[in-house]
Amino acid sequence: MGLTVGIVGLGLIGASFAKAYKENEENSVVYGWNRTKSVTQMAQMQHIIDGELTDENLGTCDIVILSLYPEATINWMEEHKEHFNKEGLVIDACGTKRLVCEKGFEIAKENGFLFVGCHPMAGTKFSGMGHARGDMYFGAPMVVVPPRFDDMFLLDRVKDLLSPCGFGSFHLSHADEHDKMIAFTSQMAHLVSNAYIKSPSARNHKGFSAGSYKDMTRVAWLNPTMWTQLFLENKDNLIFEIDHLQEELAKYRQALVDDDFDGLRDLLDEGRKIKEEVDGI
Repeated sequence: MGLTVGIVGLGLIGASFAKAYKENEENSVVYGWNRTKSVTQMAQMQHIIDGELTDENLGTCDIVILSLYPEATINWMEEHKEHFNKEGLVIDACGTKRLVCEKGFEIAKENGFLFVGCHPMAGTKFSGMGHARGDMYFGAPMVVVPPRFDDMFLLDRVKDLLSPCGFGSFHLSHADEHDKMIAFTSQMAHLVSNAYIKSPSARNHKGFSAGSYKDMTRVAWLNPTMWTQLFLENKDNLIFEIDHLQEELAKYRQALVDDDFDGLRDLLDEGRKIKEEVDGI
């Protein structure tokens, strides 16, 4: 008997989870819910899901994956809190963890089900069910924020239930630690890329750009509504990273203004050494 899976939110992330279970878990049953009813119907027509996720079948799900924006995730959990399987697992897929985990752990504890914060470190520049892939998570890292760190079997349970998705690694984290690191590794990359492309030179780049330009601008193509909410929920950590970057850029700018060859070379060499130190050659 395969797993019974509930997917809440059938965009890129949620539909990719649905496809992973349908393609890689024999005899699985996948139910899906989306705010826009036509998306749910289309997912069923395309055999991405087997049927609509309802209060009646929610309690049969071995795992429920909430693939909504953070506030919507909390609201959906609150509205359906009495219907989750008490023996199952509920996870989210949000890009920030403090708010979702604080509220989610509280709702789960009060209603007798298990909620674990999760963040799949995968995606594309596109959004929507039409770009979903069953191999989206293959080899990708999954960050796991558990409600407690004294349960030796909890991570194994998460791994087992997510095994059809093919994650390459699982990393335990506190919500605070997650949001601090995500501000640096993900949110700053999106913000800087999005600001960089606003240069007046951008519209004339063709013929002058190659890999560096593509690497720098890839994530400028983002979902504005989703990233606005994520940025604002993590604004303390993101502002810290912005301030630090501005301080560093000011050093490069001053070296250029002063025609300071040695100073500029030292700044560049410092960055090269740090990159080698943290990521290897």
